[in-house]
Amino acid sequence: MSEPQDPENSTRRLPTVEPAPSGGVIEMDRSASGSTYEAADAAQRKGGRAGRFWSGRRVPAALVALIVLGGSGLLLYDIAAVRADHPAMQWRRTVADDLASRHLDDVWVLAGSALAAALGLWLLVLALTPGLRKLLPMRREHPEVRAGLDRNAAALVLRDRAVEVAGVQAVRVRMKRRKASVRAVSHFRELDDVRADLETIVSTAISELGLARPPGLSVHVHRPAKKG
Repeated sequence: MSEPQDPENSTRRLPTVEPAPSGGVIEMDRSASGSTYEAADAAQRKGGRAGRFWSGRRVPAALVALIVLGGSGLLLYDIAAVRADHPAMQWRRTVADDLASRHLDDVWVLAGSALAAALGLWLLVLALTPGLRKLLPMRREHPEVRAGLDRNAAALVLRDRAVEVAGVQAVRVRMKRRKASVRAVSHFRELDDVRADLETIVSTAISELGLARPPGLSVHVHRPAKKG
């Protein structure tokens, strides 16, 4: 039979102990507490699916367009001049003679090829990736309406909700596309109790953000650093 407990002390958390291999008792470290939860699967997420926002990338597109336009215009002008029985421009003759005399293993040929490959890879990455990593897509309640939430604004909302937990002295929230990391400093209460309350509050706040892909949650709570 269980003994009656004092109502005032019924919610008090007792220290956790584990048996040591030698038969003694070792008390667990209570200076930090943390847990990590992955984001819910697509089948468990509420709301409709929404893709990421694509960046217009006007500056790279304008630069590429200007370079292609200038190079093609200069080349077409030189070709038209040759067709009209005028000599080719000096730069084109120099480039043609230089390319005909240099070997493939030449340093300048390899450097130019590496630069062209890097620029081409950069353009492919820009063309195939959405960009706008700081904008989190929200659930599409209506097919014709799309909405997004800035990651810094989402982190600020989670921080404001986290500081409401009793025992929390300071909170730092980092919001990524796939995970929200919450690190809190607790100056009183048991760390496991504070962490459990933070998990509940922050999880509720994440669900209330209305994101199309709710991020996973990582919560870590520790004591303030000792002075001196």
